[in-house]
Amino acid sequence: MFNKVLVANRGEVALRIMRACRELGVKTVAVYSTEDANTAPVQYADEAVCIGPAPANQSYLIIPSIIAAAVNTGADAIHPGYGFLAENADFARACADNDIVFIGPSPESIEAMGNKAQARETMKSCGVPTVPGSDGVVETVEEARAFAESAGYPVLVKASAGGGGKGMREVHSPEELESQFTAAKTEALAAFGNGDVYLEKLVLRPRHVEVQILADKYENRISLCERDCSLQRRHQKLLEEAPSPALDGETRRAMGVAAIKAVRATGYENAGTIEFLLDQDGRFYFMEMNTRVQVEHPVSEAITGTDIIKEQLRIASGEPISCAENAPFTPNGHAIEFRINAEDPDYDFRPCPGTITKFKVPGGPGVRVDTYISQGDRISPYYDSMVAKVIVWGSTREEAIARGKRALQEFEIEGIKTTIPFHLQVLENPAFIEGRVFTDFIETEMGDE
Repeated sequence: MFNKVLVANRGEVALRIMRACRELGVKTVAVYSTEDANTAPVQYADEAVCIGPAPANQSYLIIPSIIAAAVNTGADAIHPGYGFLAENADFARACADNDIVFIGPSPESIEAMGNKAQARETMKSCGVPTVPGSDGVVETVEEARAFAESAGYPVLVKASAGGGGKGMREVHSPEELESQFTAAKTEALAAFGNGDVYLEKLVLRPRHVEVQILADKYENRISLCERDCSLQRRHQKLLEEAPSPALDGETRRAMGVAAIKAVRATGYENAGTIEFLLDQDGRFYFMEMNTRVQVEHPVSEAITGTDIIKEQLRIASGEPISCAENAPFTPNGHAIEFRINAEDPDYDFRPCPGTITKFKVPGGPGVRVDTYISQGDRISPYYDSMVAKVIVWGSTREEAIARGKRALQEFEIEGIKTTIPFHLQVLENPAFIEGRVFTDFIETEMGDE
């Protein structure tokens, strides 16, 4: 196991990683911007190094500064968390060049799966179902039109690089194609520095279901069941649950097998997520792979009893997965995660940074709160608006919903607007209660325009 790990991130995920390290007897180093000098992860870590001013492109995204902090503090590994540099192959290479272990997959795996067009072709070759799509990157509007006409409208234009819904446009008619194709390329270039796009047949009203995987160098490859992430807004997840209420045992097993095929085909090691689209006929298709830990990993932990961050540390240090003998996993109960963001749902989820004047978290049986916030803290306008994650577990989905309602009602936050009222509305929605949640849920069931 490592002696000292530098956490190249901030907020709740930084604190989550540091806590896992402490339980394993590993010292931690926090890196922080001037904006984050007084935050909980900086105070919790054994050492802390300032790496620049508030803007992420002057601090958390500056690879030489982070590497220098690791070298100067004697850290033997770096955990990137999620976001920022977590899926940056150059960062992983810089770690290796400085004899620092990158807690994640190899740079080659990051590159292979980060290029979504390439990843799609890899999945096709190893027998993982894929949505009908273009053969690689589409360079011109003419090529896009030829594919759309052969596949039939609607189609989806998708950025080859990046994630988070950036560089993605639906095209429902020939008249929309040129403008949406151009818009996707422009947005992809601005967001990722790469304007490459490809096309897929658009699956109407799908569910978004993903499989959490772990893989080590001893050829242990396991899936930790699946998560349903269908409740999202503009391709941004808002609530996740595990297991998916849409899957039967046969589909669950088939999806898990497909995920392991994907891992084996890429020689992948560490934690990752294989994302699938599930159509209304129960067919699933590979969408993409995330080569990092996910925001929603706690729901998988809750139904499998596995600490995914600790497993990441074990794998990266050369140890085998500790829970491999428990595979294949059967979901134990049901878990739901609510992302509590500093946003105003009544005004198009507009960010609401500011100072928190009251902060009282829920508790009791089956309730977990991952946060880095205390009363008096300020939500910065420079970073992601996440305040906390509330994770609830119940022996049944019905109990998890009831527990989620109770926990959200107990959560007191003043000084800023949050998404708590939105989540409470979701829990009262008949379609959600019945488990009928598709990626257009907010538009079709909650009157969002």
